[in-house]
Amino acid sequence: MTNLRRIITIDGPAGSGKSTTARLVAVQLGWQMIDTGAMYRAIGLAMLRDGIDPSDERAVCARIGAHALDLRPGSPPAVLLDGEDVSGAIRTNAAARASSEVAVHRCVRDKLVAAQRRIGSERPCVIEGRDTGTVVFPDAGLRIYLDAPVEQRAQRRLRDLGDNPGVTLAEMIAQVRERDRRDRTRAIGPLVKAPGAVVIDTGGLTVERQVARVLELARERFGGDR
Repeated sequence: MTNLRRIITIDGPAGSGKSTTARLVAVQLGWQMIDTGAMYRAIGLAMLRDGIDPSDERAVCARIGAHALDLRPGSPPAVLLDGEDVSGAIRTNAAARASSEVAVHRCVRDKLVAAQRRIGSERPCVIEGRDTGTVVFPDAGLRIYLDAPVEQRAQRRLRDLGDNPGVTLAEMIAQVRERDRRDRTRAIGPLVKAPGAVVIDTGGLTVERQVARVLELARERFGGDR
């Protein structure tokens, strides 16, 4: 029986493969998955529906208390906004852009980090995001940092948007670069590699290989403790 906290954090920039990897690893281990990006997207969606500029911190913080957010266990977990399953509604380019704008506000981060820590205290989990190994769970038993060339990450984001993404590859590359800049320079919870995190370059890996690598690290770190 290990005394390591049974939490795996998977951080990295947009399009590096965090969500897919975390979901499949969680399934293999039988652990809860926490998709932090989906939670921020849900808050971004809520602000868009409320007619609030996601970059307006005062307006966002005045409104955020009116919304309830939760995750329903599953693969992937369903994202509930005020009791509504918005798992599909948040997978739009508009919601993605709004999420990066609301994520810099202290009130949003405080609300969601508290929710993420609550879930992680209840059961073993695999959590993905941009500051999960540095801010949310710095004491996680295993911390991973995924990365890939910006062009490949932009192509992945386009695939996520479906057959009619509404943006060209060149536009998506520009958006991903801007997202990287915001994530790495924000004052609260910036995107950085956690000390001791294992770096995995997913640019040349299939999904199966990157999942297998994380599972191998999990077996080494946690042994048979599931």
